[in-house]
Amino acid sequence: MKNLFKAVKLIIKILGIATGTLFVVYFLNLDQKLLAWAYARVNEIFDRKEVDIKF
Repeated sequence: MKNLFKAVKLIIKILGIATGTLFVVYFLNLDQKLLAWAYARVNEIFDRKEVDIKF
């Protein structure tokens, strides 16, 4: 019974940490900021390439 309470406590702790982390990411819009940064880096890479076909 004692092990069951420890397991439940651990699960609640993990879920609390995950919920808190997801709230911070959502509240500060970190996912869109990361994607904007990655999109800029990808554009820098592809803008340096020579174009084979010109329209």
